[in-house]
Amino acid sequence: MITKTTFVNDIMVGDRINDIFLVTEKNLAVSQKGSPYLNLRLRDRTGQIDARVWDNAAEFSNLFQRGDIIAIKARAVNYRNIIQLSIVQITRIGDSEIEPADFTPSSTYDIDEMFEEITEYIEGIQTSSLRELLETIFADDEIRFLFKRAPAAKGLHHSYIGGLLEHTLSMTRLLRVVADHYGNLNRDLMITGGILHDIGKIYELSFRTIIDYTDRGRLIGHIVMGVELLNTHIAALKDFPEQLALELRHILLSHHGVLEYGSPKRPKTVEAMIINMIDDLDAKVNAFRAFMADAPDDESNWTPYHRLFERFIYKGKNEE
Repeated sequence: MITKTTFVNDIMVGDRINDIFLVTEKNLAVSQKGSPYLNLRLRDRTGQIDARVWDNAAEFSNLFQRGDIIAIKARAVNYRNIIQLSIVQITRIGDSEIEPADFTPSSTYDIDEMFEEITEYIEGIQTSSLRELLETIFADDEIRFLFKRAPAAKGLHHSYIGGLLEHTLSMTRLLRVVADHYGNLNRDLMITGGILHDIGKIYELSFRTIIDYTDRGRLIGHIVMGVELLNTHIAALKDFPEQLALELRHILLSHHGVLEYGSPKRPKTVEAMIINMIDDLDAKVNAFRAFMADAPDDESNWTPYHRLFERFIYKGKNEE
């Protein structure tokens, strides 16, 4: 196991770097003088940094691919007021030689504590069939392991280890408050739907080093895979109420809200509509906050333009 000692957020101009990083972007280009050079973006759990290979670029490019871990020797330089690495040596490193947590950002909350809180919500469900369904699903070691580690998305929101669990717990807390506020709702169905709405993402996304879609994720998607998982476990239970199963499936199938966002169905029950709204709210709050946190720490009160949200985001007044 290789011990990583130099992290992106500690690199200063002039530093000599001899450490390992994850390659998230790779592009072989040609300079204005006609010489090939290699554009890289490298990452560890603290952030990302651009890098260039100016000499022997084509030869080094053949050594590794996007998503690989590489050991580099480099110097940190100032390029247009941004720190960039000028690499002189590259060696590909096998996945078995590294600690994945060094390269993939993780939730700032304790994973086991979050899952324990989810477990408490499950224990508090009064409808025995729904409680038994959830207990059966999370009794599966693989499902439990993946659910605790999976990101909630590739890039937009909660895109880090434990992100799915964090997003699910946040939604479940909000759903409890909404159920208490409005009353006359199937609270147990809402809590169950909230916990399971994104369960298919444990198979949709791969996340050992770089977060990306699996083949199943691209070809089928987490909504369908979530319903398949739900159907398998419902079928294994004795006398699960048919109407309850129907309404729970509908929640999973409609939680993206509209057809153009990937929902096979639009919400047609109050519980499904609320879960769609809470899902959208929690995802966008996390995405806004993450973009604000990553924005340049300059004198502007505004972030750069957010391409997906199609707007600038106000960071607040910069008080001197």
